[in-house]
Amino acid sequence: MDLSQFFGDRCRLTALAVRDDRRRTDMGKWWPLTAVCLGTFMLLVDVNIVTVALPDIAMGMKASFSSLQWVMDVYALVLAALLMGAGALADLVGRRKVYVSGLALFALSSLVCGLAPDAVVLVGARAVQGAGAAMMFATTVALVNASYEGRDRGVAFGVWGAVNGAAAGVGPLLGGLVTQEFGWRWIFLVNLPVSVLAVGLTLRVVRESRDPAAQRIDLPGVALFVLAAGAVTYALTRAGENGWTSATTLGMFTIGTAALIAFVVVEIRARHSLLDLRLFRNPTFAGIMIASLVMSGAAFAYLLYTSLWLQSVQGLSAIGAGLVILPMSGLSFVTSWLTGRFLHRVSPRWTVGAGMLLIGIGTLSQAVLTTRSGWTAVIPGFAITGIGVGLALPNVTAAAMGSVPPERSGMAAGAVSAFRQLGYALGIAVLGSVFRATLQHSLEGEVPDPAAMTEALTGGQAAQAISQVSDATVVPAAYAAGLNAATMTAAAIALAAAVATIALVRRPAPAPSPAAPEPATASAP
Repeated sequence: MDLSQFFGDRCRLTALAVRDDRRRTDMGKWWPLTAVCLGTFMLLVDVNIVTVALPDIAMGMKASFSSLQWVMDVYALVLAALLMGAGALADLVGRRKVYVSGLALFALSSLVCGLAPDAVVLVGARAVQGAGAAMMFATTVALVNASYEGRDRGVAFGVWGAVNGAAAGVGPLLGGLVTQEFGWRWIFLVNLPVSVLAVGLTLRVVRESRDPAAQRIDLPGVALFVLAAGAVTYALTRAGENGWTSATTLGMFTIGTAALIAFVVVEIRARHSLLDLRLFRNPTFAGIMIASLVMSGAAFAYLLYTSLWLQSVQGLSAIGAGLVILPMSGLSFVTSWLTGRFLHRVSPRWTVGAGMLLIGIGTLSQAVLTTRSGWTAVIPGFAITGIGVGLALPNVTAAAMGSVPPERSGMAAGAVSAFRQLGYALGIAVLGSVFRATLQHSLEGEVPDPAAMTEALTGGQAAQAISQVSDATVVPAAYAAGLNAATMTAAAIALAAAVATIALVRRPAPAPSPAAPEPATASAP
């Protein structure tokens, strides 16, 4: 072998080695994104994975309707109440540290959920799970933002948004599949290996980051916000069972109102406030926050009661119920992607306003159930609602951030996410009270004890209760009336929010920024 051939071969081998090293480096740079997406996918799936499993939970634990509401509601409520506080904590002590702590708390509470002996323990564990989810959700955007720059940051946020959309789409279907094949407890236990993988990967590949300007956490503001949200939600939940004028309902409303007033006073006086209330002086910000509060509650909160109808009256399996709900999430994902691609320069006055209008029309389209209605009756309404969510959702965060001073953009983004989760929690409470009251009213004169029958139909004795009714049309008619009332209420709220959004939002849509994305999904939710 001559020298020229020898050196030529060495150069080719060196070039191949360099190219392989570069390929491995390019692949390795996406590991931080993988770690963040694992946690994000898991916490968002858990918002709606429970929906189709609730009848099995009710039957297995003999749980009441109120307990079923809280299994769904308490997760979203705690997530909403702690989200802004968790973000402030992460800026102060470190985002990776808070994210990993949230993962660990989420895993531990998921284990307790899966092993819960009764509904009380399950609801308590779901509350802790919501706290872990808040710690995770409050840090994901900041961790991705700190891990990438330039074009890579845009790619990372595109992948992160797609993972959010996938979580919303597969949640009900995954919940139905796991529930039917392995039992409802595994919808929580499956979180354990994913959490362990996410913790290990995060500690290995994600670097720590914090906000050097962060000084302290507004603890009084966090405590009062939690108290106000919790008390009002509890009052709304109990109103359907105890009545709107009962001592419990009025007492909790009083506590919630007092806490809200105190929160406003504290935030006005605080030097480092949790939420700068002066931002609401801007009509655009106020309109976007109204839309954020109403969006998830009007679009998704009634799915708990739809799932009961699909499985108890229509006789569908958990997987079947998940497939019926899937068109809403699927169309939301597709529309959100198209909106972000083609309508990002349209004013949020029209994208968010039209989206809320479609949510109102879609939920109203579902208020057509009769005794003879089959599961196909809700599909058109699901489709319209999904398109509305996909049209509005990608624009709310960008619009809120674009309507405030740059130094308040992070606060605005956190407030939008918190209001969306809070709206979902409040929606479950309000629509649940409407559904239960209408269901019971429809049973009056048809069964000896309407209250007991209502409790049985909405709890763990639905199958037995239905079999004991001599007239086969009584229960389907009562369920249809309850669902119609719930979806009509959701429609009225959504349409009012659409009018408020179109009237208040004036500022043109800001240019899209890869540093401030909005997940293409609901929350849940």
